Amino acid sequence: MNTLTEMPLAQRAVKGDKEAFALLFKQNSDTQAFAELYRYVYEELYYYALANLGNEDDAADCVQDTALDAFTGLKKLRDKGAFHGWIMKILVTKVKLKQKEYIAARQTQSTEEEDIPSFSSGFEGVEIMDALSSLTDKERLCVSLKYISGYKGEEITKLTGIEHSTVRSLLTRARQKLRSLLSGEEE
Repeated sequence: MNTLTEMPLAQRAVKGDKEAFALLFKQNSDTQAFAELYRYVYEELYYYALANLGNEDDAADCVQDTALDAFTGLKKLRDKGAFHGWIMKILVTKVKLKQKEYIAARQTQSTEEEDIPSFSSGFEGVEIMDALSSLTDKERLCVSLKYISGYKGEEITKLTGIEHSTVRSLLTRARQKLRSLLSGEEE
């Protein structure tokens, strides 16, 4: 399947086809149509959240909250071709809120390390996960949007509200850190 018209209706809708989006909701109930759309974005949402939070349970919770908010707010989606970006923006907000909770937990319980969410996700010992955990929250956010979700710099700016030049700087700095950490060199 190479062309957009050969893709399933929901997949075309996720990729921005407004006619496919409208047809999907015309042919199905809202619940069924949303479930079809969600099926095509779930994995990306989950891996984005996992890369930024480092905790499988928190990532799953953020994705679940995102799905609930997206489903209940579906009528508010003005541009039917922007479903993918819209649901990602909801997730980015959820992830940022969870990261703020982590920071608050660190500040109030700095003596009890066990209570602070750690960057363990069943991928114990995987160097990439460890390297990602060494990035700042903003660097990890930009890296995961670019390399996990495939967004371009300007799209990351729209999703996060971070200036485009800052996004470029964060990505450059993060690549340098990751390259150094993964090659075994110290900074």
